[in-house]
Amino acid sequence: MKHRIPLRKRLLVRLLTASALIALCSVAATAWLAVATTTSALKEEQGQDLATDSGILAQLSGYAATHPDWSRAAPTVRALAARSGRRIALTTADRTVITDSAGRGTPLPPRPAATVDPLHTDTYSEPGAQSSGIDPRAVGPYRLPAAERLHVDALARKRQLCYHAHGIQVTVQRLPSGRPVLVGPDGEDSVAYVPTECADGLLNTPTATENKALAALTARTRVCLDRQGLVLGAPLYLSFDATGKDLLSLRLVVKGKERAGDATEEAGQNCARGARRAQLDPYVAPTAQLFLGIGDRSAPRFDMSPANNAKVAGAAGLVLVVTVAVTAVVAGRLVRPLRALTEAAQQPPNLHVRVAVTTRDETGILAEAFNDLTERRARLEAQRKAMVSDIAHELRSPLTNIRGWLEVARDGVVHPDATLLGSLHDEALVLQRVIDDLQDLAAADAGTLRLHREPVRADELLDQVAAAHRVAADAADVTLHTEAGAALWLDADPVRIRQVLGNLVSNALRHTPADGTVTLAARRADDAVVLTVADTGTGIAPEDLPHVFERFWRAEKSRSRRTGGSGLGLSIVRQMTVAHGGSAEAASEPGQGAVFTLRLPSAQPPSGAD
Repeated sequence: MKHRIPLRKRLLVRLLTASALIALCSVAATAWLAVATTTSALKEEQGQDLATDSGILAQLSGYAATHPDWSRAAPTVRALAARSGRRIALTTADRTVITDSAGRGTPLPPRPAATVDPLHTDTYSEPGAQSSGIDPRAVGPYRLPAAERLHVDALARKRQLCYHAHGIQVTVQRLPSGRPVLVGPDGEDSVAYVPTECADGLLNTPTATENKALAALTARTRVCLDRQGLVLGAPLYLSFDATGKDLLSLRLVVKGKERAGDATEEAGQNCARGARRAQLDPYVAPTAQLFLGIGDRSAPRFDMSPANNAKVAGAAGLVLVVTVAVTAVVAGRLVRPLRALTEAAQQPPNLHVRVAVTTRDETGILAEAFNDLTERRARLEAQRKAMVSDIAHELRSPLTNIRGWLEVARDGVVHPDATLLGSLHDEALVLQRVIDDLQDLAAADAGTLRLHREPVRADELLDQVAAAHRVAADAADVTLHTEAGAALWLDADPVRIRQVLGNLVSNALRHTPADGTVTLAARRADDAVVLTVADTGTGIAPEDLPHVFERFWRAEKSRSRRTGGSGLGLSIVRQMTVAHGGSAEAASEPGQGAVFTLRLPSAQPPSGAD
């Protein structure tokens, strides 16, 4: 009876459901990943734009700090625009265009991006800006002429050599004014330790140009102080900073008196900064407004607008449809052979139905395994029928003989003398042996075969078996001898192993012609003992060799128990050997005899054994 599989449990439905879930998860994950990645990319691009804008502002501020006007700024602006991909425009405060990288007539952005003023820079974003907010590149009258540069360069090299002589590694860097400064190994503008021999003060002494500019700055500062009504009561000095950090340390010094109060000093600092800006103003370009645009680049287009939402939904639907379609096709191809296997398995057992193998995947392998199982089942069924027939034959022959002799004795045809009784006893023994063999095989199959294992000497075991079959060997004119070392011990049931070897020797004697030889040997192989029974008989054909341990199998089907045995001896050999935890094998070459090999577990000699 066929069982109807519920729809929710069918392989096709489960595959489709799993594929749909996978597709949905994949689409959702892809959408999330796209949004997250795009957002990250936009943020990164914005950060890069900010860095680019800061670089543009810094370069234009440097231009303004070193030029008195913007008349020659057009090439610089165009180069910056080409390098950054941005539109760059400079205008005056009233939006009169000074220079523009875009074409004439192009409207300006609604708001300026920054103001370019080297005398009022952003000290937080402008690298190297002075605390006063003045671009460090704006040096004006403090720029050293060539002669003074050579002089201070010589002083810088002299001090560098002095430092090196004291194990201090310094390098020389040049300030925008042309003055050299010594930089320590950590990149700082000053050296932590100054040897006494090197502290001559010459390098930090202002040159004539610097003194002149400093005097002019002092005069401008004094005018500012006088305008504010601040009376210092002493001469005004502005100390010089040769490290370039602030170019001038604008600190008020009252000669011969205490420093002025904080309010006076702050007012003096403000006057000094204003005087410095006024001093530098003729040397820098006028303040300009900086406008930045996107240039030739496309603006970011990603946003989760309704149109983009529709695109994502459409892409998700398309992926889902394709996934379901492909899954349906694949699942159909998978289900067809499974249905064929199910129909074949539901056929009556006696038909032994096989299925066609159309693929080489897992389903094809399953179909091959099913066909192999069917063939083994058919073979076992044939063996079962043959075994029943053989058992009936093996029992019928002695029973027929016993019945016939008893009937003729009852009818008085023959007298039940000792010869007749002996013959009947032999037939009864034949029946007993067949029954015992079948009982041993049944016990081995059921796992109830009793074994009384003990250490057994291999050489004594072989000698006992050879002695038991010596008469039969002499009668067949076959030489029977043994080969075994005295140090080999088996962990086995001696009675069962003698039965196993007896079956092998009996089988060898039946198939060995006169003047032949049967050899029983034992040797060690790793942690096992190998027993072999070899003969010089007719051998076994290659096609028969795989079947020698099957029950009731005979190489010549016409043989009876009188000539070929019952066909149970070798089956008992294999079952008994496996029950001991060993293995049995057969090897043969037609016309050169056969060799039966038993591999059994070894044992330690008992205490006191030779």
